[in-house]
Amino acid sequence: MTSNIEKLLILNGTIYAEDKVYEKGYIKIENGMITELGERSRLTGTEEFKVISLPHGYSVVPGMIDIHIHGVNGADTMDATREALDTMTGTLPKEGTTSFLATTMTEESESIEKALKNTADYMANHQKGGQAEILGLHLEGPFINPARAGAQPLDRIQKPSVDIFKRWQTLSQNQIKLVTLAPELDEDHELISYLKENGIISSVGHSSATFDEVGEAIDAGLSHVTHLFNQMSGLHHREPGIVGASFLRQELMVELITDGIHVRPEVIQLAFNQITDERLILITDSMRAKCLKNGQYELGGQMVTVKDGKALLDEDTLAGSVLKMKDAFTNIQTFTTGDMRSAIKMTSENPARQLNVFNRKGSLSPLKDADIVILDENKDVYATICKGKTAYLREDETHETNRS
Repeated sequence: MTSNIEKLLILNGTIYAEDKVYEKGYIKIENGMITELGERSRLTGTEEFKVISLPHGYSVVPGMIDIHIHGVNGADTMDATREALDTMTGTLPKEGTTSFLATTMTEESESIEKALKNTADYMANHQKGGQAEILGLHLEGPFINPARAGAQPLDRIQKPSVDIFKRWQTLSQNQIKLVTLAPELDEDHELISYLKENGIISSVGHSSATFDEVGEAIDAGLSHVTHLFNQMSGLHHREPGIVGASFLRQELMVELITDGIHVRPEVIQLAFNQITDERLILITDSMRAKCLKNGQYELGGQMVTVKDGKALLDEDTLAGSVLKMKDAFTNIQTFTTGDMRSAIKMTSENPARQLNVFNRKGSLSPLKDADIVILDENKDVYATICKGKTAYLREDETHETNRS
């Protein structure tokens, strides 16, 4: 497989199409898009296609969409450089991620603005095929509650402000798609209402909001929850909090980090039972240390220690994760009763629908972008295709490829 093939044919894997599973199927890819898929027995017109013939036990699933990721492989959105985003877009396909929201964090306004401008410029001028696509920006902070700061620097938190947001959205060339905030600090829900009016997702996170306060924010336009359970008001039998609202309010799409560290596997099962794959979105919330060895790494001007899969600001404070999307995908099946279809829904379809890009991403269907992940019999990533171009191919094995 090479990155400049315009006509590609995937054969024999179990194809998880949008509305059907083909046990021994095929997918045709032309000029970056899926043009046809189905049972191999119905395949015709294979001239000039480069063929990838898969062994028994391999699966073909939609590319995964990570709507909450700060960094990977030594790079971070807040680095505000083209090189950092090149590293992120080039590395993420190895874990099955084909598109993502570049996520900022609470920092000085100048640093946030540099990151916003850099990401907007990258999206406009430097994105290319064969790499994960940046779909926009997730502004995590600084409009959060200091009592729930977590790894977000306390001295750089700001009150929710429509004026500040308008400035930042202009600098981002209107690429901010999701904003994490504390609704209890958003006076008269001015910012949430503004976001709703302008088609931007507002998310409750790093917040001490009560159940009733979340309900009022939903009425104003709130529709999302940032990393369920982490840095938010929990479930209590007299105050359901944000967790209770996540369980009960159908208006909310809910992020979940399934590394087994941020949330215990048993609680992941509980959340899955209550919220179901209809409203859950799996995220990584990963930092620059992902894909690197144990050691100390910078996050928002603070030193984070990474050891044995944990990223810690101090002994008691988690600082993002080093989770890979492929592991989120398999962990949700291990920790819960969810199956492959559920995992696909939570890593591809739901984030695509929430970002309003399901017309071109989030499932394997004709006329959609050819964002595709091939999994081996152990559900590990064998290959990732971004808009019809090979972004990652595992080097330890090769399968039959030829012109038909």
